[in-house]
Amino acid sequence: MATMKEKLAAFERDLRDAERQLSRRDPVLRPFIKQHGPCQISPHSNHFETLTGAIIAQQLSTKVAETIGRRVKDLYKPARAVRPEHILGTPNEVLRATGMSNGKVSFIKDLAARTTDGRLKLSRMPGMPDDEIIEMLTEVKGIGVWTAHMFLIFSLGRLDILPVGDLGIRKAIQTAFDLADLPNPEQIEAIALERRWRPYCSVASWYLWRSLA
Repeated sequence: MATMKEKLAAFERDLRDAERQLSRRDPVLRPFIKQHGPCQISPHSNHFETLTGAIIAQQLSTKVAETIGRRVKDLYKPARAVRPEHILGTPNEVLRATGMSNGKVSFIKDLAARTTDGRLKLSRMPGMPDDEIIEMLTEVKGIGVWTAHMFLIFSLGRLDILPVGDLGIRKAIQTAFDLADLPNPEQIEAIALERRWRPYCSVASWYLWRSLA
């Protein structure tokens, strides 16, 4: 069995191959790849805290989400990561005091409960197919397909996820391909097929996000 260091090295090789393939296949992506350098997608194992953060960040600015997330982490110092038992053991009013809405408090409590009782098998997800992970995650209150897509890309390092519902991706594609309107999911899928982004849609998406900066 490969060590974590070997797995990460293999993942980095896959990223470099993805960059070369996409640059060769799609002249629209090529300048983004050249300008922004190596793709920075990096899988990790802190899945529960990632999902908690994703729920907190919904419909908030990056700055506000980061502030609330930092307050939540501060509740549990000196622990290095937020764990399900932390959330379940914290009164709702204490979580609300961090700036979370009542709805988000109930969402992260549901996430913690499902993780604790085994309905949400985070430790098994690295070996599960994408569609099964999406199905399992979207059973959690407050987690939809968009959050599941972000988790697959940035937590599990899945390289062929196309987040067709992401507003940033829609705006980037509209600009890059000089479209009159924001593309819908079907149009995005068609562009990905035509430009031969698969099996590296996550990497193509990363560069499209960077193109908005």
